[in-house]
Amino acid sequence: MRLHKVPIITFIFFGLVAQQVEAQSKNFFELSYDRGPIISNHNDWSDVLIDKIGYAGVDVRIGWRSSKNTYYNYINRYPSYGLGFTTAVNYYSEIGRPMGIYAFGEFPFGKNIFDRKLNFSYYSQIGLGFNMNPYSVETNPINGFVSSAINAHIHFGFKASYQFSELFEVFSSIGTKHYSNGSIKKPNSGINFIPIAIGLRVNLDKEEFNPGAKPDFPLLEKRGYWNIAAYTGLKSYDIGEKTYFRGGLGVNYLWEFSYKYRGGIGLDWFYGAGAHDRYPNENISFSDVNSFAVVGSWEWKLTENLYMPVALGVYLSRAQYNQEVNGFYERIGVRYRMNNNTFVGIQIKAHKAKADFFEFTLGYTIPDKHKKVTGL
Repeated sequence: MRLHKVPIITFIFFGLVAQQVEAQSKNFFELSYDRGPIISNHNDWSDVLIDKIGYAGVDVRIGWRSSKNTYYNYINRYPSYGLGFTTAVNYYSEIGRPMGIYAFGEFPFGKNIFDRKLNFSYYSQIGLGFNMNPYSVETNPINGFVSSAINAHIHFGFKASYQFSELFEVFSSIGTKHYSNGSIKKPNSGINFIPIAIGLRVNLDKEEFNPGAKPDFPLLEKRGYWNIAAYTGLKSYDIGEKTYFRGGLGVNYLWEFSYKYRGGIGLDWFYGAGAHDRYPNENISFSDVNSFAVVGSWEWKLTENLYMPVALGVYLSRAQYNQEVNGFYERIGVRYRMNNNTFVGIQIKAHKAKADFFEFTLGYTIPDKHKKVTGL
């Protein structure tokens, strides 16, 4: 599965959310300008490159905030979703002019008070980055950030906004913007910006946003769930090498803590193909290409079907030839659970925020028979 399918899958997920909320929503348009430093990788080539380039960008977004009075919207404080386009202002021969298209989600802080002028929120974006000048040993050897013209676009941050009329709001935000191919092709240190933005939101609907009284909550079935997942992906290990299969299996037991969160613990197994091709003269053993880990897992439920998995794993054994460079790893992504308990998703597995590989996931959830029914 190639890199360009990552944002396609993500757009499908957010499209499923859009189908649920577009009948009752408040639509808006945003325009923003941002600039900020590029994060160094603390090596000679990145320091030289950062001295040559800078970052300033423009974003346009179209979005909607659901006013459908469901308990999932209520516990997530009536989030906003939408699509956006971003472009750097300046062109540099070393990295090009990075652009991206993305899906986003924005989640307010605080209580559900809808007539406040000043509001705070946090947001996430995931999509497709393009229009970059990748690494080339002949024509662009200094760019160790990215080696592919198309990359994943990932952006997380915090936002403050002030509504000064029915139609207009001003806002400012700060976050981390990342472009990476998930180690499908090396080199892949990733481009990391810290953009600080100012912008204007235009509310396209004059009606006041007011979903109404607190909705009725169903009884909460506090029970355990077994998640069984298969991970598949691709990884390149060295510059100029071909790409090899990376994948594994995970088994987790999660507990339904609340209407919003599940959490638990489990085991992961990872396998990396291609060691015999890369090291033909080595005696490759099972433990050289297979690794095992204990993993703490957490799920944030956005809707009845859509959720974000977050995990922190600690290796019990690391595979020597799989470039598992730290004793622990992180995982974050988005998944969609169908009504038959089958789920699909896309996550990024990383070591200290540096991509190991993109995980395309297919799995199944088995509810535990023992449960405790509670309500608010």
